[in-house]
Amino acid sequence: MIKFPDCKINLGLHVINKRKDGFHNIETVFYPVQWNDALEIITAKRLRKQKVSFSSHGLVIDGKSENNLCVKAYHLLDADFDLPPVNIHLLKNIPMGAGLGGGSADAAYTINLLNEKFELGLTLNQRQAYAAQLGSDCAFFIDSVPALASGRGEQLKKLSLDLRGWHIVIVHPAIHVSTADAYAEVKKRGKTEGNNKLEYIIQQPVTKWKKLLENDFEFSVFQKHPKIKLLKQKMYELGATYAAMSGSGSAVFGLFKEKPQLPAAFKRLKYYSGRL
Repeated sequence: MIKFPDCKINLGLHVINKRKDGFHNIETVFYPVQWNDALEIITAKRLRKQKVSFSSHGLVIDGKSENNLCVKAYHLLDADFDLPPVNIHLLKNIPMGAGLGGGSADAAYTINLLNEKFELGLTLNQRQAYAAQLGSDCAFFIDSVPALASGRGEQLKKLSLDLRGWHIVIVHPAIHVSTADAYAEVKKRGKTEGNNKLEYIIQQPVTKWKKLLENDFEFSVFQKHPKIKLLKQKMYELGATYAAMSGSGSAVFGLFKEKPQLPAAFKRLKYYSGRL
């Protein structure tokens, strides 16, 4: 069986405060984008010592295979359902360390695929609960529909937000931004109320987002990595109605009413261009 994990962009990201467990309370809007990996799971013909093998091609994935989130997702379900042994293969296309949630998507889609393949009968809420154990934004990709996220990012509220017809360009500038460093350096805004709440702001027309919709990570990340700031400015120069860094970076996206002419500099980087 094969599925095609998508990525997400963050439409606004408010860092509220640091929690006692070391994580941060945030509010953000996750919006799915069809920049996809390809994930295949095949039942193994013979029992293997580890029960699961993992292989990949495309973008190079650092680290040992046993630490990959797809493998961890298998072990999470295997502990409760004693799954048959499987071979997992991933075609990696979504850039890593970009703030696009590609690894989280792969993990969530592994849960969905295993649930379907082995007829586990897990509900949406049950699959989201498993996914939340693997990462703060993993639960979003179980259903992968526009959602307001709070808590660590695992508390989801579906939104009627519809950006169909808008053209999106996402560019990954080949810069690694440490998520831990980004959280350590970001200015926490504290509790938001009324017109300052993201749930209110996201309901405003896209034409107003440039002045209203903020990613709190941009200030400190742009200071440390001015090339990312220049990339956002370039999106506006190309005619974007709204542009922002996704998550803690380093990918930057722009929303356009019409398909823009991309400069050669974009095409030398890892990028996606298409309609939402």
